[in-house]
Amino acid sequence: MSGMYNAHRGMGPAPGNPRLNELLDQVRAEFETQARASGEYEHSIGQQLQEMQMVREKVYQMEQTHMALKQKYDEEIARLHRELEARGGPSVSRTGGPPQHVGPTQAPPPSIGHGPSNLFGGIMAGQGQSGPGLPPQPTPQDQGPPQHQMPQPPGLQQGPPPPAQGPFQPTGQYGPPPVQNGYPSQGPPPPASPGTIAKRGPGRGPGAPATPNLGPQHHEQRPGPIPGPSYNSHVANVGNALAELDLERLPDHQKKVESDWFAIFNPQIPRVLDVDLLHTLQHESVVCCVRFSHDGKYVATGCNRSAQIFDVHTGQKVCVLQDDSADAAGDLYIRSVCFSPDGKYLATGAEDKLIRVWDIASRKIRNTFAGHEQDIYSLDFAKDGRTIASGSGDRTVRLWDIETGNHLMSLSIEDGVTTVAISPDTRYVAAGSLDKSVRVWDIATGYLVERLEGPDGHKDSVYSVAFAPNGKDLVSGSLDRTIKMWELMAPRGGHPNTGPKGGRCIKTYEGHKDFVLSVALTPDGAWVLSGSKDRGVQFWDPRTGTTQLMLQGHKNSVISVAPSPAPGGYFATGSGDMRARIWCYKNIAPL
Repeated sequence: MSGMYNAHRGMGPAPGNPRLNELLDQVRAEFETQARASGEYEHSIGQQLQEMQMVREKVYQMEQTHMALKQKYDEEIARLHRELEARGGPSVSRTGGPPQHVGPTQAPPPSIGHGPSNLFGGIMAGQGQSGPGLPPQPTPQDQGPPQHQMPQPPGLQQGPPPPAQGPFQPTGQYGPPPVQNGYPSQGPPPPASPGTIAKRGPGRGPGAPATPNLGPQHHEQRPGPIPGPSYNSHVANVGNALAELDLERLPDHQKKVESDWFAIFNPQIPRVLDVDLLHTLQHESVVCCVRFSHDGKYVATGCNRSAQIFDVHTGQKVCVLQDDSADAAGDLYIRSVCFSPDGKYLATGAEDKLIRVWDIASRKIRNTFAGHEQDIYSLDFAKDGRTIASGSGDRTVRLWDIETGNHLMSLSIEDGVTTVAISPDTRYVAAGSLDKSVRVWDIATGYLVERLEGPDGHKDSVYSVAFAPNGKDLVSGSLDRTIKMWELMAPRGGHPNTGPKGGRCIKTYEGHKDFVLSVALTPDGAWVLSGSKDRGVQFWDPRTGTTQLMLQGHKNSVISVAPSPAPGGYFATGSGDMRARIWCYKNIAPL
């Protein structure tokens, strides 16, 4: 065995075999070649990194230079504007117009969130923002001394409410200069940062992306002349944009001018309405929402930390509902209020993500519903008296039962919910969203039966929806400055999610000069009401799409409009000027 083993070992290569040495030399040479190539690559990459760093530094320097030049340019423009006004020239102040810079015509609306970057923050502070929903710093020509920072409803300008003005002096111009028309002027807004995502504080949950920039859509949707005979050939035909008419040039029957409000009636169609102010309800903060009781005797308002109830006929405050157990730090705006059909309860939705159902007689909380993960922006009470729908920035619509105290259903969508409405027959719930669409669900099954969008749909976030009294039509208002009437088509047979959605846009109302923040229909369905960041309220004929009148009665955005469900022609408005107002309209013989 030993001999065999030794013989076997002798079969291997002998030490110093030339062939092996040659192969090793080749491997060593190849390794050295690759090492040199690798070193060259590393040197080349290092040079490229240095070049990129130089480019980055040059771009940064160019940006700094650009910012410095732009700041000087803006300061010079502001100085020239002030000099022009001081010399008696025309005012250059603007209300709700696009930013004074080349590029996108409008900053993106804010994303839903909390605090100063929430849905309602910054819209009224002008178009310039450092990010969606983030109000710019106040400037001397825009407002008075700095006030406490608060999450603001759509269109709220920062700073104190405008000071009381003298007698009303009509000029007929939209966005009047100081001391004219009783409205304060606003300086040109700073440039915006389109497309920025709103930043959120710690523990705030997921935020929603900013809605896309409006771009040139507004230029494409300019309202044209209303067809039909001209009732006043000497008055410029501005279509539904009544704010563009010169108030002083209008004949008396086409306007109504009072000490601190005025109405313009469309000169291109017969005047068939009159309007009057009944009460001004002063508040200590922004009025986020207004809502009538079903018998029309009371109107509720939502503001900072409290909901308030007023007698419609006397204008007297009869009730204040405030949860003293809520965190006292900071602001707590009541975004939505809604009476139960029997008038016994008032539901409120707030920034603390809670729904409170108040027993009005006892001033006590009957139900508290928790579950939403972000601010609650909208509530609606069903006609059955027990179901409540809520919409929140957490991208859900939720249904609640006040009798059992249960959460019935959660309906999720892709973006924040801004507004909800329950149909008159309690079969459907509709919601508007930051994603520009309106959705309608079957309440019994939770199935999505309509998604109203597309080429005929809104071009920006939907802020308000309301069912028509017939339950078959739906009206929506959007940041694209339009109102749309939709005809709903219930699915016929089969699973609601399998067939095509049948809803279609049957009419688009154009004429507001800025975001449409609230829409509603009168109980007889004869008129569509709208409130806007342009401070105006308009009455629209739902059949023709023409506006009957434009009412200017607030010194800030009209955040909420609500008609009374009862006969009598009452309607209410809530505004960023810290006031709610109760009005009435009536039919008159055509003028």
